[in-house]
Amino acid sequence: MKFSKLFIPTTKEMPSDASLPSHQFLVRGGFIAQTGAGIYDFMPLGKIVLEKIRAIVKKEMDEAGANEVQFGFVTPLTLWQESGRALTMGSELLRFKDRKNGEFVLSPTNEEAVVNMVKNRVTSYKDLPLHLYQINTKFRDEARPRFGLMRGREFLMKDGYSFHSSEEDLVREFNLMEETYKKVYTKLGLDFRVVEADSGAIGGSGSKEFHVLASSGEDTIVVCDGCNYAANIEAAVRKPNKKEVLDSSVLEKVYTPAQKSIEEVNTYLGTDPFFSMKAVIKKAIYENRKEIVVFFIRGVDELEETKACNALNALELVDAIEEEIIEVGLVPGYCGINGLDGYTFVVDCELQGENNLVIGANEVDYHYKGFDLSALKDVKYFDLIAVKEGDICACCGGKLSYTKGIEAGHIFQLGDKYSKAMNATFLDENGKAKPFIMGCYGIGVSRLVAAVIEQNHDEKGCIWTKSTTPFMVDIIVSNSKNEDEKNMGEKIYEELKASNVEVILDDRINARFGFKIGDFELLGFPYAIIIGKKLLDGIVEIVDRKTLLKTEVKIEEVVSKILNLIK
Repeated sequence: MKFSKLFIPTTKEMPSDASLPSHQFLVRGGFIAQTGAGIYDFMPLGKIVLEKIRAIVKKEMDEAGANEVQFGFVTPLTLWQESGRALTMGSELLRFKDRKNGEFVLSPTNEEAVVNMVKNRVTSYKDLPLHLYQINTKFRDEARPRFGLMRGREFLMKDGYSFHSSEEDLVREFNLMEETYKKVYTKLGLDFRVVEADSGAIGGSGSKEFHVLASSGEDTIVVCDGCNYAANIEAAVRKPNKKEVLDSSVLEKVYTPAQKSIEEVNTYLGTDPFFSMKAVIKKAIYENRKEIVVFFIRGVDELEETKACNALNALELVDAIEEEIIEVGLVPGYCGINGLDGYTFVVDCELQGENNLVIGANEVDYHYKGFDLSALKDVKYFDLIAVKEGDICACCGGKLSYTKGIEAGHIFQLGDKYSKAMNATFLDENGKAKPFIMGCYGIGVSRLVAAVIEQNHDEKGCIWTKSTTPFMVDIIVSNSKNEDEKNMGEKIYEELKASNVEVILDDRINARFGFKIGDFELLGFPYAIIIGKKLLDGIVEIVDRKTLLKTEVKIEEVVSKILNLIK
């Protein structure tokens, strides 16, 4: 391809709303163009990258035995009502009516559609397992679309769904998909990590996320320095922190004037915050109601809200304002577990069996010392805390630390959540009707375009991996009005094309050399061949985009040198 024939509208202007490098460089480089909030068009270079990623994903899915299909972007709302998710998906599910008042949605995911496809078409265990996937457009009505392709409303996704006759076979496929995804991200040239994850709105019993490691990532990943353990902070666990259990002491109500925070109370009483209970008061949102709830955690810990939300099976948690807390009879700053009959509360599992605790007395200016939590019956214990850096790994005893990641894939063990709700069954070996056991597997294809750049860029622009770059080599003719330079550019261009190298010739006559170099650095093709004044000496230069190092090469050796570099 020649630069003069390709639509590449590069610009020096920084998008006003772009904070991430991928957003800045993909817009400035003419890869994508914004048409609305969270909605982007792919221009020629962006489309090439998108299709390369898509092809790698498709190849690996096909080799894993999955069947490619395509579901409608528009799905009848009735399918979502059948599964129950019409109520639980909330406002991210964009609904609309057609001219006949039929209700539809723009699909953010396709569990319902795939169950509808398989239902009554696969009827026997002999036809299982079955894995169907598509690479198609999705829409999620994000409240705050931002970061370009990273958190858009419309996006391209690979979503796959498997059907099984048993949990054991689901686990086999789940493990196969984990290995398949590893192959995808490895072929894309990415540094990634597989992490334990929360299943979120998709549901199911177990899930893993695939994170591209990047300092700009939105997700906090907990990793171990001694083993391969990694988990999203929303699902991370640790070896329980323990100190020597103190003998129970007499429950004592103590005066703590204007002492509300854990730090204030324990400093005032001269007690260890480890043996205190922190009350975190939230408002839980359910399908048809709202409720003030209290979470109790150790004084030195912090609440992990996704874990807390899951403990109650709530749709979400929001902060409760002081007026709401007082209105239900709770005392802000002095809330304790003793005497909370009639209220919904949950206790972190690491507090189970603890005694001699400092807790709120549910009375202004008062706390209790010496509280024995084991004296309470029917307490709900759940893992509620956010793992901290320096905590101990439950797998090997190593130290846990944080890193940042971009979620680029997620696999789920769904079980029979959707098949049971939609009455999709098969006949087992005994002729008994059973709901399908399902798995779900997603890759953010368009998000990966941005993820590659978040992990591979410098202050000048993009640095594409070899498997994702639009072109491998950029031939830059320093002065296209110079016939010798122009002709040599054409000659090397044709030779590289004949060797099946993806090459672009910057033949722009009216573009200065500095402008061409600036575009090369912005667009991020792996190598450039510069044809300039040294042509008189039979020399051209090869520039490595990653290092920006220049190497002088004899003209007769340049093609073989490039072929060696791109192997």
